[in-house]
Amino acid sequence: MNNSMRKIYIIIKKEGIRGLVDHILKKIRITDELNSDIKRYAEWSTMDVADYPQALSKWYYKQTGNILNLDNPKTFNEKLQWLKLYDSTPLKTKLADKYLEREWIKEQIGEEYLVPLLGVWNCFDEIDFSKLPDKFVLKVNQGSGWNLIVTDKTNLNIREAKKKFDRWMSMNFAYVSGLELHYKNIVPKIIAEEYLEDAKGLIDYRFYCFNGEPRQVWVDVFSGTTKHMREVYDMNWEKIPLRCTWPSAKGMLDEKPINFEKMKAFAKKLSQPFCFVRVDFYEVKKKLYMGEMTFIPMSGIGEFEPKEWDEELGRMLALPRRNGK
Repeated sequence: MNNSMRKIYIIIKKEGIRGLVDHILKKIRITDELNSDIKRYAEWSTMDVADYPQALSKWYYKQTGNILNLDNPKTFNEKLQWLKLYDSTPLKTKLADKYLEREWIKEQIGEEYLVPLLGVWNCFDEIDFSKLPDKFVLKVNQGSGWNLIVTDKTNLNIREAKKKFDRWMSMNFAYVSGLELHYKNIVPKIIAEEYLEDAKGLIDYRFYCFNGEPRQVWVDVFSGTTKHMREVYDMNWEKIPLRCTWPSAKGMLDEKPINFEKMKAFAKKLSQPFCFVRVDFYEVKKKLYMGEMTFIPMSGIGEFEPKEWDEELGRMLALPRRNGK
């Protein structure tokens, strides 16, 4: 019995024929989605710039079921789409680069708030894993979510990791998820940072800053996993009845961080050049660390509950003039 037949036998034994059918349908769905993503990437990466608005509108409708109004955007999600096309400045590109942003943040608030850097390389084959600690985070500088958390180096499958990073390094993130064009001109690198851990799970404090003012902090835990949870607070640490994409943490995140006031002050300072930016922090063993600066959270397709919050945040965001108009 070969491996494929053995897998089929195990599924039938555990879940029956219905389980096997569900498994096959899931595989087909994943393959279809992957093929669709590959096709879209090929189209967007060779597309004329003049065709971006139509392509983005088509993508937005497919993701949300809503018609995108780029001429007069009202909601937060719509305005983020507008910013993708018409406000992808060189400074945004620098700060979207997870390596280059470190120098700017160092100049603005100090090096002591950066997660310690363990190494930087131009390709995966340059990495000498013998010089890295047992725990670390490996990430590419030019994407979002393209990282590998290593909690035990002895269990790291270097061959599989290389396949993953070689694929990421060969791609331009601007064409991966909704034309986030500020990623377009980043020179790909791989960086390793110190692994941060907390007994409760690493908590992300994500300050939503509008025209240089932090207005809300979205507090996330278990980000990047199926256990991802979120709560939203105002600048007085009062909970806001807002849900977006991820479920409530049900009280797990109600404790105000010790460095909350310092986070607010730093978020205000770092956000001054932008009409909107999300400024992220971590607090580990009472020490404050800067996370990253995100210009298009959730690629501008967040699922708001109640939906009125999409409009409310849209009112907070005053877009810059386009071409002096």
